[in-house]
Amino acid sequence: MTGNEFVEHLDGKIGEALERLGRLSGAGEASKDLTIDRLLTIALKNELEATEIAAIWLADTRELDVKLALGRQVGDESKHYRAICDRLKELGTDADGIDPGQSGYSPMFQYLRELKSTIARVAAGQFAREGIAVVRNQCFIDYCDAVGDAKTAALYRDIIQPDERHHHELGRHLLARYALSSQEQTEASQAALRTIELAEEIQEMARLKAGVSRAPGC
Repeated sequence: MTGNEFVEHLDGKIGEALERLGRLSGAGEASKDLTIDRLLTIALKNELEATEIAAIWLADTRELDVKLALGRQVGDESKHYRAICDRLKELGTDADGIDPGQSGYSPMFQYLRELKSTIARVAAGQFAREGIAVVRNQCFIDYCDAVGDAKTAALYRDIIQPDERHHHELGRHLLARYALSSQEQTEASQAALRTIELAEEIQEMARLKAGVSRAPGC
C-alpha cells in the first residue's frame, strides 16, 4: 500500500473502536457526584501527560517535520492545562493546589514513553491518542451542555477540540509520509491498536472503580 492507502486502511480499522469508545464514555446514568470540576481535575492529568510525552519524544526525534509537530503539541497541551486551571478557579476550585502527578503516571503514558521509533510514536500518539481525545471531548461537551455549563462546553468546543483535531490530522499526514514499507505499516497498526486497547481498559477501570464517565481526553 502507498502511505495514503495505508492511512485510509488504518482509519477503517480504528474507526469502529473509536465509536465504541465514545459510546462507552457516555454510557449509563451519570452519578450525582460526577461534577464538571471533578472531570476537569481528571483532565489536568491527561493534559500534563500529553505535554510531557510530546516533550520527551521531541528531544530525540530526527525528522524535522515531526519534531516541529511535537513542539506545537507541547505548546497546545500546556495551553489547555492553563485554560482548564482558569476554568476550575471560576468554578471555585483551587487549581493551584492540585497535583495531577500525585498518583503517578498512567498506563497509557508508560506505554507511550517506551516507544522508540517515529512511526510507532506518530501512530500511537498523534493519530490514535488524539483521535481518542476528539471522541472523548465531544462526549464531555455534550455532557456540559446537558447540565447547563455552556462556558466549559465552549472552552472545549472552541479552543481545545480544534487543537486535538489538528493533532490527529497531522498524525494522518505524517503517517502517510513515513509509513511506506510493509514493516513500517505493521508497526504503525500495532501501535495504534494497542493505544486504543489501553484507552478502553483505562476507561472501563475508571468507570467500575470510581464511577467516572464522560471525562474529556487531552
